[in-house]
Amino acid sequence: MLLAEDDRAIRHALERALTLEGYQVTAVADGVEALAHAHRTAPDVLVLDVMMPGIDGLQVCRVLRAEGDRTPILMLTALVETADRIAGLDAGADDYVVKPFDVEEVFARLRALLRRTTPVTAGTNGGVAEPAKDPTVSDRQIEAAGMRMDLQARRAWRGGRELELTRTEFELLELLVRNAGIVLDHSTIYDRIWGYDFGPGSKNLAVYVGYLRRKLDEPGAPQLIHTVRGVGYVLRED
Repeated sequence: MLLAEDDRAIRHALERALTLEGYQVTAVADGVEALAHAHRTAPDVLVLDVMMPGIDGLQVCRVLRAEGDRTPILMLTALVETADRIAGLDAGADDYVVKPFDVEEVFARLRALLRRTTPVTAGTNGGVAEPAKDPTVSDRQIEAAGMRMDLQARRAWRGGRELELTRTEFELLELLVRNAGIVLDHSTIYDRIWGYDFGPGSKNLAVYVGYLRRKLDEPGAPQLIHTVRGVGYVLRED
């Protein structure tokens, strides 16, 4: 694991906590060091502070993604506005934690990110409702509501337009496509995508759904992801 945080106290405390949790941690103080270590060591996961001197966490994320590096990235940020979170997702981050944070939340999000890089045994669905009969499903591709996804290549299209998705966006879209026509409640989605239910006060899921909609929606075309108030979300082509 690579940890980049310019605040010495936070860096040392988080490095110690992660080490005690069993992670092998390389801790650096800025984005320049983070990029250098990422290029040399290919870590399993990166934890990046957004605001660092010189090259900040968002720039590190953009550089790695532009190079084709799909290593899971968790952002640490003191910025709480939705627009700031969207900027992190747009840079290619997979998840974020807002400061001040509980270290247990960091552990939970890291476990979820690392689980999603491990192949899932065929035939299991983590307790998610069985998909509707409409989606076309194969070992490699799934299709529903005008969406097509290549699971091995991790590519997705709406019609003939390919979508540029982060890891979390791809996982969320895959879950919705597999269950097209079925309303998935918030708890189910949190459990399947993050492995942890952050509770009714969390805006994490709403931010990701909103950002995914921005990438899916097209002028004059029907909206695909629908909100069922008080319940969750469903993918369908109305």
